Amino acid sequence: MTTRLTPEGYEKLKNELDDLIENSRPEVAKKLKEASEGKDFEDNPELETVRMEQAFVEGRIQELSTLLASAEILKDTHTFDKAELGAFVKLKFEDNTAEEYRLVNPAEANPMEGKVSVQSPIGKAISGKTCGDRVTVHAPDGSFEVEIISIE
Repeated sequence: MTTRLTPEGYEKLKNELDDLIENSRPEVAKKLKEASEGKDFEDNPELETVRMEQAFVEGRIQELSTLLASAEILKDTHTFDKAELGAFVKLKFEDNTAEEYRLVNPAEANPMEGKVSVQSPIGKAISGKTCGDRVTVHAPDGSFEVEIISIE
């Protein structure tokens, strides 16, 4: 299965993978060695904690490796006539405030950076829509309307 990512999203995930392999994995291995030296393996909460950390790091390495191996990087030169993955979409909310978001793959979503997943409530509501369209967003906190002001 191909995963479509923005160039920035690909780079961010690649950097995370590199950091996990180059820094986190050796750090956990060192902790594992220290926690197991001269201690009982059956009653060692420190060792269990480090093993859980190791499982998380190895799982994340595997997840990112698989994701990046099948990644398709979106071209920044693409022009958008509708809201879709990779597009910058400016929305006007019911209180007349406006915000701009980039529609991204869930793996690179970060609402604090203006990157909204196409699978989020806003992403689902505006996907496939064009400028001027008004849509209802069904969010966990309730429904609200937005108007698409621009798509780039």
